[in-house]
Amino acid sequence: MNIVCLDLEGVLVPEIWITFSQASGIPELSRTTRDEPDYNKLMSFRLDILNKNNLKLPDIQRVISSMKVLPGALEFSNAVRERSQLIILSDTFEEFAKPLMAKLAWPSLFCNSLKVADDGTITGYKLRQHNGKREAIKAFKAMNMRVFAAGDSFNDLAMIREADSGCLFRAPDQIRKDYSIFSCMDTFEDLLAEIDKFLK
Repeated sequence: MNIVCLDLEGVLVPEIWITFSQASGIPELSRTTRDEPDYNKLMSFRLDILNKNNLKLPDIQRVISSMKVLPGALEFSNAVRERSQLIILSDTFEEFAKPLMAKLAWPSLFCNSLKVADDGTITGYKLRQHNGKREAIKAFKAMNMRVFAAGDSFNDLAMIREADSGCLFRAPDQIRKDYSIFSCMDTFEDLLAEIDKFLK
């Protein structure tokens, strides 16, 4: 049995934190896993900025609810689901993802969760598991599934390495350069062609 695992932000939807950075006028919040490979360091940085600016979960959710998926993403994800099982492996949070999943016709999503106080203050976060993307791929392979994986950031590299096949998708120049062992696709058409090659 085959399964396709994709990152969410930067692949199917815009980067949530970049969008919120633009909406809130706080440029520091535009830093993502494309820039910082240490996820815990990145999240601590983000939560500190939110607290300093008295920004709460509903403020972020209002921005997310107005977001659209990337052009062609729904059609692409539907095409993948016609060919194979599709799982979204993301380091986003349940509390962020629901409106975006609705706009993608509800693919399966494995992600993390936030710790939120009664007043909406984000006090922390809970990882689904350490190295969750890679561990999910390992678990699928342990069930005798053949796995294709694609993503765009530092936190996707381990799952691409672990998968039977995979590639980068619209990765920034530095990641392409530093990890040139992986091919990089820049259109949904090319990514779907890579998936079709794997499925054959």
